[in-house]
Amino acid sequence: QVRLVESGGGLVQPGGSLNLSCEASGFTFNTYAMSWHRQAPGKERELVAAMSGGGGGFKYADFVKGRFTISRDNAKNLVYLQMTSLKPEDTAVYICKASRIASNYWGQGTQVTVSS
Repeated sequence: QVRLVESGGGLVQPGGSLNLSCEASGFTFNTYAMSWHRQAPGKERELVAAMSGGGGGFKYADFVKGRFTISRDNAKNLVYLQMTSLKPEDTAVYICKASRIASNYWGQGTQVTVSS
C-alpha cells in the first residue's frame, strides 16, 4: 500500500522557519521524482519544489527561490522541505507528491500558517 505522510507543519511568525518531512512507503522510492506542492484556500494547487529520483535535478517555483530547499534521503524514504524567511502568503496546505511516468501518488498534506 502506497503511503505519503507529511509532517512538520504549524504556525510560525513572518520571517520564521519550518522544516517539513514526507515519509514514503509502498513503492520504490529512489525511482520516483519527489515534489512539494501547496494549496491555499480558494487557490489552485501549485508546485513549490521538485527533485529527481537520484537527487541530481531540482526545480523551484520563482516565489520560493532562495528561501526554500528540497532534499531527500533515499536510504530512509524521506523527502524534506526546509522553509526560511516565511511570508504570510506562504500560508497553505503543503502536499508531498511522488511522480514517475504513468504513476503519481499524493499525500494528505500538512498545514503551514504564517501569521503574527
